[in-house]
Amino acid sequence: MSTKTPLTLIAVAALTVGAGNAMAFEPQGKVECIAPSDPGGGWDFTCRSVGNVLQTLDLVPGNVQTLNMAGAGGGVAYAHVVSKRAGDEQLLVAASTATTTRLAQGQFPGMTADMVNWIGALGADYGVIAVAADSEYEDLPALMEAIDEDPRSVKFAGGSAKGGWDHLKVLIAADAAGVDELPRIPYLSYNNGGEAMTQVVGGHVDAFTGDISEAQGFMDSGDLRVLAVLAEERLPGDFNHIPTATEQGIEALGPNWRGFYMPAEISDEARQYWIDAMDTVYESEEWKELMTSNGLMPFHMTAGEFETFVKEQIADIEQLSKDIGLIQ
Repeated sequence: MSTKTPLTLIAVAALTVGAGNAMAFEPQGKVECIAPSDPGGGWDFTCRSVGNVLQTLDLVPGNVQTLNMAGAGGGVAYAHVVSKRAGDEQLLVAASTATTTRLAQGQFPGMTADMVNWIGALGADYGVIAVAADSEYEDLPALMEAIDEDPRSVKFAGGSAKGGWDHLKVLIAADAAGVDELPRIPYLSYNNGGEAMTQVVGGHVDAFTGDISEAQGFMDSGDLRVLAVLAEERLPGDFNHIPTATEQGIEALGPNWRGFYMPAEISDEARQYWIDAMDTVYESEEWKELMTSNGLMPFHMTAGEFETFVKEQIADIEQLSKDIGLIQ
């Protein structure tokens, strides 16, 4: 039986509570979010949109500063975080299926998924294939028929590097349409989706491959015509008029999750704070409205569940890249 008096127990309890409070983490001062692209792309959208909601919900002490760090399909940012920001507890980095694609293909030399903390995903941004409003291609089958007749006849532009997720979406669709000689299909890489779309609407490139959130502005202006969304079914709201590839006879899917990783050497308390913060953002009305207006579909994982998903996706994309001849 314990010999401690009630007064002693109270003192121990007070010390325990005090120690717990001392260990608690809350962000102080500047919080940064690295978008591994120039302004205008999906990663930039992720940083700025989530940053605004974090501020609105008082989960950060001030603004979240977006730092654009383009290069190597996200590799420059990944290397920067791993080598120079390993213990930064106030650094978020926008990530997506494009990130796991580059990791799957060994495009971040010497780096693996274990070198960062995978914090969570806040939605899925489905892929699209689009053309300029005055394009001769009226639907996805017509575009794929032209490619099948001559793989070099249609040039695609996207915001990922060659072999990245935007490039893969074209190959997934072309493969599903029965197109041969997939590696011969021209793909031009730009720093972000906005730059790629500018080339398409300007008549310099034939078609755009990217995500629905990237395409919305050019869709609204009438400059871009989306031939297909690579989703299981039509998207809700303002995007419901866009046909899926599947309903056009081409069984192609291209979901692109949107989420974050953080440096590897942060404390458990900081990691848990940001995991909880992302849960709060996802459940908020502010984020639900942003998802609806930007074509994001529900997709949310946190902690170990998300890390497991990331590693499984890397393995799947590695196999796909081998199947279509992108890697050995």
